[in-house]
Amino acid sequence: MRRNRKYIYIIITAVAMAGFSSCSFIKRDITLIDAKTAVSVDGNLMPVNLLEIFPRGTSKISCWFQWKDAKVNTQIVARWHYVTDDVPILEYNFNIPRKDGSGSVTLTMPEGKTLPPGSYKVSLFLNKRILKSLAFKIE
Repeated sequence: MRRNRKYIYIIITAVAMAGFSSCSFIKRDITLIDAKTAVSVDGNLMPVNLLEIFPRGTSKISCWFQWKDAKVNTQIVARWHYVTDDVPILEYNFNIPRKDGSGSVTLTMPEGKTLPPGSYKVSLFLNKRILKSLAFKIE
């Protein structure tokens, strides 16, 4: 019995140390401040017409995000997903150009096509870790 306690203690210690290593004092490559879905972005890379429910006939949706304390050229991956039918749509890599700023990635259908009604999400990843996931709908 005493031997089993020793192994349990070792396992608990290992788990506690693993949790400790992910604490916030460790340097991150980027801090995501905010993210939103919008109809588009303007010339200053600010979102235009923030929406979570887009009208039928929508052919373009922007995912706007703002960051700080980024390591230049940190790669963010945006994954667009059609949740209604569980279909991955698009994966786009975005390299962060400066320490602080904002940017966007846009899902655009070919000319004459629109996004089908249903539920969607766009997720922003850093090294396979989700920074932010946004749900939205097309009516």
